[in-house]
Amino acid sequence: MKARQVLLFLFGVFAMLGLLWLVTPADGVNLGPMNLRFASLERMAREAGEKKVDVDSVLNAVESRFRMEEDTLSYYRKFFYENPDRIYLPGDNYRFFDPLFREMEGSRDRTVRIVHYGDSQIELDRISQDLRQSLQERFGGSGTGLFPALSNVPSASIHKSASGGFVHYTMYGDSTTQRAGHNRYGIMAQVVKLSGGGAVSLRGSRNKLAREGVKTFRTVSVLYGRGEHFEVKAVSDTIKPVPLVESRENATLVSWDFGRPVQKASLSFKGNAEIYAIGADGDGGVAVDNVPLRGCSGTIFSRISKPLMEDSFALTDTRLIILQFGGNMMPMVYNTKNIEQYQEQIRKQLEYFHETAPEARILFIGPSDMGKSVGGRIVTWPRLPELVDSLKATVLRNDAAYWDLFRMMGGENSMSQWVKHKPALAGPDYIHFTPAGAQRVGEALSRSFLTYHDFYRLRKNLPESRVQKAMQP
Repeated sequence: MKARQVLLFLFGVFAMLGLLWLVTPADGVNLGPMNLRFASLERMAREAGEKKVDVDSVLNAVESRFRMEEDTLSYYRKFFYENPDRIYLPGDNYRFFDPLFREMEGSRDRTVRIVHYGDSQIELDRISQDLRQSLQERFGGSGTGLFPALSNVPSASIHKSASGGFVHYTMYGDSTTQRAGHNRYGIMAQVVKLSGGGAVSLRGSRNKLAREGVKTFRTVSVLYGRGEHFEVKAVSDTIKPVPLVESRENATLVSWDFGRPVQKASLSFKGNAEIYAIGADGDGGVAVDNVPLRGCSGTIFSRISKPLMEDSFALTDTRLIILQFGGNMMPMVYNTKNIEQYQEQIRKQLEYFHETAPEARILFIGPSDMGKSVGGRIVTWPRLPELVDSLKATVLRNDAAYWDLFRMMGGENSMSQWVKHKPALAGPDYIHFTPAGAQRVGEALSRSFLTYHDFYRLRKNLPESRVQKAMQP
């Protein structure tokens, strides 16, 4: 075929496509399961003019915003009112975390507990492990914290295996999960029923993703209830005598201190009981429990027995509760009314935790950006920014702190860029972080939280009148 013929053929094809473009409706034509549509000039111009999120610039900005030349009140005032990566505090009360910091600083001879509840975004101990590592480096502590005796979600920070008469019940999940037929699910929002006897083996993590502090532990504990002829003993290098503990009405905690860090331990059980949690901790310091609830939107807690949770939080010395939810709500958000209904549900959960853990502070972490295919492009889910702002307002009105993960990672349409980043910081579902991305999130959260502790330490050596004057808006 001659060059002239090829050129005429190409012009003909382009002319035919141009004609189709002119007559095709803006929303395309359905061809069976497919939809055929053409990009409009308006859309192409709009996309060309859109500013894409530069992830490296975003993360470098996060880094620079935590850098200060000197430890001064002027720095903390700017951080408190202007830093977008700060933790927002109810009523702009910069003393909000002070009671928690006092407990953490005095925790060398006891374990102060932080429970991190979240959806699948925190599975495999993501985000929790970086917060745990940072806090244990400052306040002491070791081990992975509390976890269920059986679970359908693995952990990167503790290896466990169970055998014997255990049955696992959860209050959330799909039709494959078993319900207990009562509301005594406990601190893990799940319960393991023991019938007759069984054994649980524990080993500090060897996973390459795990942080250093979870490779050993010194104490092991069991949180249980409804015991009948119940006995449990813990074994490491030597058998530790089981203390005689009178079972309480709702929850009982038994613990063993092996006297030094160990990598392995086993628990042997006899009798019947409800096992709410097993713990692997240090001999003091801070513990951070990772409680991933896949598919959960954070509205289930108020259905758990209130007396049981009151006992559990008191026995485990829980002083901070972190709630990281919102992402699983997005597929059900069609209008503002849906968001308002979710706000009310979250308000009820905050009220529940204030009642069951009155000594604890509450920190809510909002949803990350989430990508959805719209017209062939990956964009932020519609109404996600509205949901984020609404959650923030609800949390702050109800005496809890808020950390804005959505804006920390760059805001609208940032998730697609986290996916494209080299190395990838989020997965191809445009929802979940990769281990590398989760680490960046966990580090930013840790630095924000510890900045408030730095400010607390500075304030202890200054007249309160001077601090108040410097911190005025």
